[in-house]
Amino acid sequence: MNTGDLFAADTLAGRPLADRMRPRSLEEYRGQTHILGPGKPLRLAIEKNQLHSMIFWGPPGTGKTTLARLLANASGYAFHTLSAVLAGVRDIRAAVEQARQVQAESGRGTVLFIDEVHRFNKSQQDAFLPHVEDGTFLFVGATTENPSFELNNALLSRARVYVLKSLAVQDLQAVLRHALEDAERGLGGQNLEIAETDLQQIAEAADGDARRALNLLDSAAGLAENGRILPQTIREVCAGQVRRFDKGGEVFYDQISALHKSVRGSSPDAALYWLCRMIDGGCDPLYIARRVVRMASEDIGNADPRALELALNAWQVQERLGSPEGELAIAQAVVYLACAAKSNAVYTAFKAAMKDARQTGSLEVPLHLRNAPTRLMKELGYGKTYRYAHDEPEAYAAGESYLPGELEGRSYYEPVPRGLEIRIAEKLAHLRELDRAGERESSCDTSSGHVK
Repeated sequence: MNTGDLFAADTLAGRPLADRMRPRSLEEYRGQTHILGPGKPLRLAIEKNQLHSMIFWGPPGTGKTTLARLLANASGYAFHTLSAVLAGVRDIRAAVEQARQVQAESGRGTVLFIDEVHRFNKSQQDAFLPHVEDGTFLFVGATTENPSFELNNALLSRARVYVLKSLAVQDLQAVLRHALEDAERGLGGQNLEIAETDLQQIAEAADGDARRALNLLDSAAGLAENGRILPQTIREVCAGQVRRFDKGGEVFYDQISALHKSVRGSSPDAALYWLCRMIDGGCDPLYIARRVVRMASEDIGNADPRALELALNAWQVQERLGSPEGELAIAQAVVYLACAAKSNAVYTAFKAAMKDARQTGSLEVPLHLRNAPTRLMKELGYGKTYRYAHDEPEAYAAGESYLPGELEGRSYYEPVPRGLEIRIAEKLAHLRELDRAGERESSCDTSSGHVK
């Protein structure tokens, strides 16, 4: 398929504006200058006609399908496309046969474009490998999900991954202006009037998605009054547009990671921004509240125990009152956590203790720590030498051991010199000194012939 066929006049009728305005050349293509700018890797591959199999990874509306078509056209390749949502192994075999037929009849190569390639299972992905290897076709896959998690290593090793980025507002405004001026494919024949500020509002509402931007413009054009697209129309068309937030995908995990790391890094402004991004994108506030509780324990812990209390209170407010009151309570907790003293001492100690618990097996509880509710258990020595801490000086049984003998001397919790853990560290240091004093006293009594 060539660009002339693709944009022939008799094929334009009834097609959405976003489809009609697909770039016909790399010069018309907007964005992705990090891979298509002068001297950049993909641009050089095109200019030298040294194309290779590749994966385009990026959000919706960033031009993955269009770029694949342009690569084929620029290199004189035939273009064949499959959707992983609809296609199966039989369709892959048919595409292979078609590529071989094109090669035999015209000597041309074929770009096989697989949209949403991450939807293919392992066996379907494996079906491409021999044909990619022997050059039957040039494999180009498009995905909105992280290829590291969704694609087989064997397929990834045979294709180069190019990351496509969301389009900047300026790029989207250029796309919209082009659509307004193009009389053949766009809205140029309607002589529409629209303020530049309104174009910017559409570009901002599109959130980096060129397809969405053109669809919004198309809707607004249909509501034009006497050739004018009014600001009120733009506001109505853009109302309700939400930011990208896939509740199970890459953007989801990137944003919750950014929120958590902003709190950990003591940046209340960044933490608030990522919180608002997630809420604006439609994330369940209760999910955020649960994660904030995790942050309070993992990154603040005993440096400021109030953080956990505030996080739990925010969760409860969200459950009881809903939005927007609950969201404000979560914001309060997030800001407090970001400003609080930080400690991961409990988190680190928990992991270390869990590792020992899993690796050392079912170690017996020392006899002196066992409960003795029956006569037999008392006769067996259960709890016999246990020292009741409240009966000891400072309510502390100096020198007493509470770990299994095999783990004697293990230390997990090491408070950090921040917040309340400064005081905790001082208390623990004092108790350890009492232990050492008790050991010295016991040693002296033993050497003088007295056994305590």
